[in-house]
Amino acid sequence: MQTDLFSPLTLGTLELPNRLVMAPLTRVRSGAEGIPGPLVAEHYRQRASLGLIVSEGTYPSPEGQGFSGQPGLVTPEQLAGWREVTDAVHAEGGRIFAQVMHAGRVSHPEINGGLQTVAPSAVAIDGVIRTPAGKLPHAQPRELGELELDGMRDIFVRASVAAVQAGFDGVELHGANGYLLHEFMSPASNLRTDGYGGSPQARARFVVEVVTAVAAAIGADRVGLRISPEHNIQDAWEKDAEETLAAYGALVDEIAPLGLAYLSILHNDPAGELVQELRRRFGSPVLLNTGFAVVTTREEAAGLLEQDLCDAVAVGRPAIANPDLALRWKHNLPLNEPDPSTFYSDGAEGYTDYPEYAGAPA
Repeated sequence: MQTDLFSPLTLGTLELPNRLVMAPLTRVRSGAEGIPGPLVAEHYRQRASLGLIVSEGTYPSPEGQGFSGQPGLVTPEQLAGWREVTDAVHAEGGRIFAQVMHAGRVSHPEINGGLQTVAPSAVAIDGVIRTPAGKLPHAQPRELGELELDGMRDIFVRASVAAVQAGFDGVELHGANGYLLHEFMSPASNLRTDGYGGSPQARARFVVEVVTAVAAAIGADRVGLRISPEHNIQDAWEKDAEETLAAYGALVDEIAPLGLAYLSILHNDPAGELVQELRRRFGSPVLLNTGFAVVTTREEAAGLLEQDLCDAVAVGRPAIANPDLALRWKHNLPLNEPDPSTFYSDGAEGYTDYPEYAGAPA
């Protein structure tokens, strides 16, 4: 039987009614204290009909905060806010994972409360970052010492345990887009010569250790991992195809036996050798997101499944503008258009005010 967008899917402990996954989407609506409030709860509640919601990136420790207005998984107030979100989603019959994201060097003391940024190596990103004080050059991060890595791994574990206690159905570890875990994978940002760098296999080691530790703490079937090999963003360059496959192949080979809920891959060539080789070696459900350059269409999403390139599709901008996206795509209904000017603003505009389709089928 041919798989389509609206067939069910088992991911770990969850039974998804469809194969549309709301991609993690930075929306910076949680204020200076990183506490998700009623507006955030309403935003996620509205989108509960998607097969799975993955939250925006949430920081697991203060120095890991990457954006002003980003929510955290650190303080009791933040966790109480997330409990309101997860309760709202579950009341609508939805499923939601928390994306646990340590920004690494993609932060700044003006963002994270004056703390020095950390990274695998003391290499700054070439460029500027938006902060409350305006655009500033990226700060040079402090290289994490080898003896510190156990503590950093435990930061991911504590945040993941806290997420489950706050009602999330599981966590997605953010190993993509140039943030801390991705920084270990990239030969441009990881210049280490100890056991965590110097070869593709060694660069994958810390990510393997984090995934393994989180899986042991909350159950592997509650854990997903997001990667973006060859995305070449935020100076996490991966331009040697053979070396990239060696690093991500080593990563996938080590985590495949754990029995994770899924692997989420962001890549603009979903049918290419790299993505499909990683999917084959992972052996469990793979979600695909084809990138930021072009908005995912219904036809593209359906085609990925029809060609058996993945098990589910992660969708961003259509989910922003259409809280009832699953219904609209199932019945080929017209779509709301997203307003990019409101993606990173404050308040309800462009966040909770996109209408559902009037007179839609039940």
